Amino acid sequence: MPQAPFRPFPLTRRRALTGAASALVVFGLLLWWLLPLGQKSPSGEVTFSTGAKNGVYVRYGNLLDDELAHDLPRLDVTLKESEGSWDNVTRVATGQADFTIAAADAVAKYQEEHKAGADRLRGCARLYDDYMQLVVPRDSSVDKVADLKGMKVAVGGPRSGVRLIAEKVLAAADLDIHKDVVPVDLGISDMADALKSGRIDAFFWSGGLPTNNVKTLSEHFPVRLVEMGSLLDRLRKMSDPSARYYRAAVMPADTYPDAQQGKAVSTLAVANLLITTDRTAPALTEAVTRTVIDSRDSIGNAVHAAQLVDLRTAVYTDPLALHEGARRYYRSVKP
Repeated sequence: MPQAPFRPFPLTRRRALTGAASALVVFGLLLWWLLPLGQKSPSGEVTFSTGAKNGVYVRYGNLLDDELAHDLPRLDVTLKESEGSWDNVTRVATGQADFTIAAADAVAKYQEEHKAGADRLRGCARLYDDYMQLVVPRDSSVDKVADLKGMKVAVGGPRSGVRLIAEKVLAAADLDIHKDVVPVDLGISDMADALKSGRIDAFFWSGGLPTNNVKTLSEHFPVRLVEMGSLLDRLRKMSDPSARYYRAAVMPADTYPDAQQGKAVSTLAVANLLITTDRTAPALTEAVTRTVIDSRDSIGNAVHAAQLVDLRTAVYTDPLALHEGARRYYRSVKP
């Protein structure tokens, strides 16, 4: 039986309008699927407290600021330099800053002393570890921390995390920071010049590896690093509960090649945390946490320590409870 010839339906005005409307609906659904039109990125102004000039906190903060500008264009971020961890924790807890990075021991001590706003502190992510570094001239007689007795030693600013741990390390070596050494309040930006000029005999530094100032110093002046790992057991037996956040660590031989001469150095490490408070909106905290994790590789190209940010461990922000916004982020990426 022969088939009837195909005759297209005449295109009426109603049919054309119906087809156009259907196409718009399909296009709208596709656009809705591809673009989160109903969601706006967090907006407003926040302050991020970083750290001492030329330190890893500052470099990390500057790079993170660029990433946040890309991911959260409606958010205005102000970076504010500080003396370090203790200063940072204080600022966030008291509302002078919204986000910061601080070492876990400084956070724990702030809580233990029941400082203002301590109960409002919350964690967003565990980032990377700070390594304790004791730098001396290569021809120095100092082979262990106890040998610093009677010497001029840079121990960081009064409100720095370096000062906090330096005091404990000295105590573990039976040295009183006020009686047995001459403590010099210097930040990392001034320590190198002071050591080169002989104004100090040694300096303590706690930071991610490598720290640019230490690396540059080692390339232009003969220095070496003194081991501190052997003091871990004594540190943990001290009465200060925050000492439990220190762990044994090894600085790889290629961290500061000129200073280490092919030798790894036993030392101490403590985790750094991205922190905020319960005042910060969950949506904002979730977005900032997402950017911090997603930007690991891009920031890590310039700040080596950032390469160690790991989604699997970032959730462990002890001694702080996770902020609700950070919790939402980790749930959203959980496999």
